[in-house]
Amino acid sequence: MYFSSRADAGQQLAQELEKYQDESCAVVALSDGGAVVGAQIAQSLHCVLMMLLTEPVDLPGEPEPIAVINQDGGFTYNSVYSTGELEELDMDYHRYIEESKLDKLHQMHHLLGRKGLIDKDLLRGHTIILTSDGLSSGFSLDAAVDYLKTVKIERIIVAVPLATVQAVDRMHILADEIHCLSVIENYISTNHYYEDNSTPGHSQIIEMIENIVQIAEEEEKTAVPGKSPVRQAPPLKKQRAAKTVSEEGLLKVPHDD
Repeated sequence: MYFSSRADAGQQLAQELEKYQDESCAVVALSDGGAVVGAQIAQSLHCVLMMLLTEPVDLPGEPEPIAVINQDGGFTYNSVYSTGELEELDMDYHRYIEESKLDKLHQMHHLLGRKGLIDKDLLRGHTIILTSDGLSSGFSLDAAVDYLKTVKIERIIVAVPLATVQAVDRMHILADEIHCLSVIENYISTNHYYEDNSTPGHSQIIEMIENIVQIAEEEEKTAVPGKSPVRQAPPLKKQRAAKTVSEEGLLKVPHDD
């Protein structure tokens, strides 16, 4: 299955998730491309969009990363390695791994800036929708679920346009509900399945996420208990921020022409 763009894939997933419009949800993207997909879902459900940054920790000569580290320093080992293999690799490359952790954290903090892209207070008590533009292994899901263990949430939903059989197997273990539009046996690359591979720069992704969070927070403050919030046109300052993103076809938020 192919998609015209990541925004198109997000809109298709948003239609499948319409039943959650009256629930407290939060969308957590696992990559920049996942944020483009998740923006459509967040807009449809009138909820916040956040992103959990992770970086792989690779070892010389090993085909798979030994682990991933998230922006808070959380470390998740790769399940493709056995416990014995992990212990041996950790012993042989302990100093290398520790140096890699510090380097990866520095890189992520540089990308995040002061404010960060995820707030546990906005996740607590919510149904979490994890999004990606494509999952080749499901390894990022392990890292996300590890991160969420420290937060009391309602349930975890995984919503992705495409994934490998291996990734879907991980979803069944980690998630309470799965929405995957296409399961692919011979996965080539994520970009291969999109006609339009243009994605915004990371700074624009940050602007988009901050804009969605601000709008969702204001809607939640003014919402009547028991009723789904009605999207209002954002104030002029936010209209300008949203316009920049919607012109790229990423987020359809009303704005002045």
